[in-house]
Amino acid sequence: MKPLSINHSASPTNLSSRKDAVSIFKAGIAAADPYQAVKNCLFANDVQLEILLGLNDLTQKRTGNWSKVHLIAFGKAACAMAKAAREIIPAQLLAGTGIAVTNYENVTLIDAIEVIGAAHPLPDEAGLIAAQKCAEQISHAEINELVLVLVSGGGSALIPYPVNTISLAEKIATTDLLLASGSTINEINCVRKHLSQLKGGGLAKLAVPADLHAFILSDVLGDDLSAIASGPTVPDPSTFSDAIAVFINKGIWNKVPVRVQQYLEQGNRGNVPETPKPGDNIFKNTNHTLVGSNSISLKATLKTAQKLGYETRLYDAHLCGEARQTAEKWVRYAKNLIDNGIDKPLALLAGGETTVTLKGTGCGGRNQEMVLAFALAAEQYDLTGNWTFLSGGTDGRDGPTDAAGGIADQNSIKRMRYADIDPLAMLDNNDSYTALKSSQDLLITGATGTNVADLQVLLITPNSYTNTHA
Repeated sequence: MKPLSINHSASPTNLSSRKDAVSIFKAGIAAADPYQAVKNCLFANDVQLEILLGLNDLTQKRTGNWSKVHLIAFGKAACAMAKAAREIIPAQLLAGTGIAVTNYENVTLIDAIEVIGAAHPLPDEAGLIAAQKCAEQISHAEINELVLVLVSGGGSALIPYPVNTISLAEKIATTDLLLASGSTINEINCVRKHLSQLKGGGLAKLAVPADLHAFILSDVLGDDLSAIASGPTVPDPSTFSDAIAVFINKGIWNKVPVRVQQYLEQGNRGNVPETPKPGDNIFKNTNHTLVGSNSISLKATLKTAQKLGYETRLYDAHLCGEARQTAEKWVRYAKNLIDNGIDKPLALLAGGETTVTLKGTGCGGRNQEMVLAFALAAEQYDLTGNWTFLSGGTDGRDGPTDAAGGIADQNSIKRMRYADIDPLAMLDNNDSYTALKSSQDLLITGATGTNVADLQVLLITPNSYTNTHA
């Protein structure tokens, strides 16, 4: 991860606060280290693998004398997870060359692993080819062999394998439509699962009759396994009817590519097989281990904030909703705390994943939009004290930009206006990137190699404390 830049035009108090906010954010990322997560759960000797089924109970294990292990990894943390597994599994047990599919920014070379870069959040042809290679490798697995699948956030877009009647271009157009409509990740994945040959339990179906185990790094709030990377290794409780409802509820059904409409309608009529459901026999030899999640990273941010001397409060463990509306609610909450009196530095922490309904033509992402909206709302509601607000994606990328998110303070709006930027107009045009760049408030990390959704940090130092401790 690249060093994070700090805005040196901030006041000394805010400069210290900004450094603290970055440290707290980095602690959350470190807690989602995918390499170490695999090392913590996978063990081997010359003839047997031992797999922990949970991080909190070392007695629950899965062991097997599998003759071969087929190693498949996909997602933004694929390379780190695959490297760890490759170091642990004895060479003689590996079934040929493993496959790791990740976004272009996270591509690294790994011995005995074919690493393939693909696009995210919109899939591309490279991802399709990678998905086909994964499917071919998995389908060759035999009884008494293990398919070890390493799943991380972003995996859904990185291995697009649409059903035969739908082209990749049509699937990309459908995904783009969902993203622009403000659909939640669960809504998007519900649709993806019903247009894919791998998602929604499709990968597990291909692995039969071999055993299958998945190490899962969750980027989904609540850790719904059927939603992480669109649940390729687990049962799918959603239906074709649910997928159609996503479009109808967003008022965009008439914009969906015709062949996608037709396929979903055929499925809804029962003319196309549903995704594998809970209780299906194909899952009798499958299992999983949740090796990392937003909740684990959020706990790490709380611990780090405490070490830095802040009184800590969990603002929201499942932060969601429209980014700008969520920001305004948070400002009102913070103002109420300040008005009722706080006498020492306070850290309000959250984890989650907001959404943005695109109405403008600007550039940005949900984290940047929330930071800009927070700064504007703080001015509107006259949020006093010295505050710093950070919102960032743990993968290091927020929307189609090179920023992980943003980090603002009470002087950010002033700096924008000094640079001849109208922050409200920028917000209305969904151009948070330009606004935050003008005030030196972009959060730049580079690719982190992991992805457990977003983390938010609000640090407040009351004026009385600042004056006393100056």
